[in-house]
Amino acid sequence: MIRTADRLHTVEEYYFSKKLREVRGLVAEGRPIINMGIGSPDLAPSTDIIEAIQNAVLDNGAHQYQSYQGLPELREAIADFYKSKFDVDIDPLNGILPLMGSKEGIMHISMAFLNPGDEALIPNPGYPTYNAVTKLVGGIDRSYNLTGEDGWFPDLEELQRQDLSKVKLMWVSYPHMPTGATASKPQLEKLIAFAKKNDILLVNDNPYSFVLSNDPISILAMEGAKEVALELNSLSKTFNMAGWRVGMVLGNAEHISAILKVKSNMDSGMFYGIQKGAVAALKSGPDWFEGLDKIYTLRRELMFQLADKFNCTYDRNAVGMFVWAKLPPDSEPSEAFIDRVLYEKNIFIAPGTIFGTNGEGYIRFSLCVAKEKIQEALKRF
Repeated sequence: MIRTADRLHTVEEYYFSKKLREVRGLVAEGRPIINMGIGSPDLAPSTDIIEAIQNAVLDNGAHQYQSYQGLPELREAIADFYKSKFDVDIDPLNGILPLMGSKEGIMHISMAFLNPGDEALIPNPGYPTYNAVTKLVGGIDRSYNLTGEDGWFPDLEELQRQDLSKVKLMWVSYPHMPTGATASKPQLEKLIAFAKKNDILLVNDNPYSFVLSNDPISILAMEGAKEVALELNSLSKTFNMAGWRVGMVLGNAEHISAILKVKSNMDSGMFYGIQKGAVAALKSGPDWFEGLDKIYTLRRELMFQLADKFNCTYDRNAVGMFVWAKLPPDSEPSEAFIDRVLYEKNIFIAPGTIFGTNGEGYIRFSLCVAKEKIQEALKRF
């Protein structure tokens, strides 16, 4: 009998992978499901991006293996983007590594910096992949609490009182997924100081800065950040390129070199045409961002109305492409609530518990749903 690796016993299949099978089964039965659960942009990239990849496939060498570090033109475009949007100076040669989606980067970073038995501080609630990847590489996932009362920011003084001797990594995500909470510059500076004091590599996962956000911030803009911090980013949400799988990690040369050692043994470079499309995306003008926010603002207002139907409370100032809503105190548990809505009203909403135990009592609506679909959902109530 062929046995699977022991590491598979430490993780479960990704929630959305399982739940969307169930949802697809309901659709196959003919049920008019409206999917508000997952943040997969339904809008198209700009025509400039589409034309860039179309033209690129005719270039000499377009279909050969590409550099593990990506096209110099792409790294330059990422550096220019970070300078213009975040006022961050980054070395395009040694400080940037393009990725096939930032989710790939979570694995690469963990493999590069965690030994078996090392600990990673992981936000609760937070992106479930941080936990899963930590376990897959033999690390120990150690959650830290985030609550609405504290603005979804960690209590660093309480963390400092704990034994941190085995902690090698700390995952943060601002703007925060799933709540949409933001961190101020003083808060990011406190995170940097905490990481320095405890010799922890801090990784900020930052894909939501340009969706309904008036003040995008990079942790790398903080003084001394590059000594202890990396930042992951992605074109998926900002440019409607989720299926293209384009991300990047930025930091100092030593940290990027370590990640490259892992990445270069796991893939053979991103398709040339996609890289050219990414360059076009990163050169997008203000009209693109304004147009995107206009659409999401309209959708969010309608989604607030739907949350009101459930007597939920929510933060109107949160950013990103989700509405994180708190169920009323007398409500049933989150997963029971969303299942009831799914089967009674044919609407799929994500339960807060998939992001951690502190997500109990919350639900999350995705704004990757056409205005007409949200209006239809409202009519069902």
